Amino acid sequence: MDVHVLDGSTTIALRSIDIEVPGLLKKLSAGPPAVPGQRFERKFHIPTKNLGFAAALLRQLCRPDPEFPKDRVHSLYFDTPDLEQYHGSDSGEFNKNKVRLRWYVENPAGTGEIPLFIELKTRQGFASSKQRRRIFIPPSRLEPAGLAAGIISRTELAGTVAHFGHFPGKPLQPIVLITYHRYRYHEILTGVRVSFDYDIRASLVAALPDMTSTTGEITLQGGVIEIKGPTLDLPLSLRRMKLLEVDWSRFSKYGSCLDALFETPGSVARFSPPGRIFEY
Repeated sequence: MDVHVLDGSTTIALRSIDIEVPGLLKKLSAGPPAVPGQRFERKFHIPTKNLGFAAALLRQLCRPDPEFPKDRVHSLYFDTPDLEQYHGSDSGEFNKNKVRLRWYVENPAGTGEIPLFIELKTRQGFASSKQRRRIFIPPSRLEPAGLAAGIISRTELAGTVAHFGHFPGKPLQPIVLITYHRYRYHEILTGVRVSFDYDIRASLVAALPDMTSTTGEITLQGGVIEIKGPTLDLPLSLRRMKLLEVDWSRFSKYGSCLDALFETPGSVARFSPPGRIFEY
């Protein structure tokens, strides 16, 4: 069915809607439950030397997602011209919002219209929720000029995030394209969702003040395991991740990639998450 979002005098027709709500999982014994539509995310940064070990461990403890076990994720992140969302995340604000466009087609050239998801990710402390809508676009919009223009119109973006209940005080613009490989799993006993991301790459699509370099692509070292469930407690089997020499962090791909892009080209900090230098 079509969904119409009214923005002033403009009616936006979206060809379909796909709002993601985490499935019902088994109740764990400890920790406060998430409210409906929310989930708790725990993230663990994996040093490069342990990526293979991490993949092997997850294959033992989890089952691959039956529908989408692996793909390459492409996300175009939006922010205000003064990077309000980036600075809010960096300062540890309790309430945070991220607006992005996401697609999963690796080589869109020569294909028909491809699905594109308009997403709003909202975080309150450790709890988060995600709203998304699916539209279809021609592959040409994913070329560099299309990325710099934001892929979709500002009216369409503003109308959609308003429909989600988010009203930025300043106009949003495309900032950075982030891509990575993702493997998806479910923990065997609880069904808790687990993802393993690596080969995280980022490139700017907008010129920003104080940016050392606006050209080229960077690759963050290592990877990240994300565990998404109804409480903060880890399933017993996943507590074995301490073997990977990791700890719980508030790793953000958007924040970490911008941090790296602000660093001087060739410096160690350009490839590692803030505050972390690993033996690779």
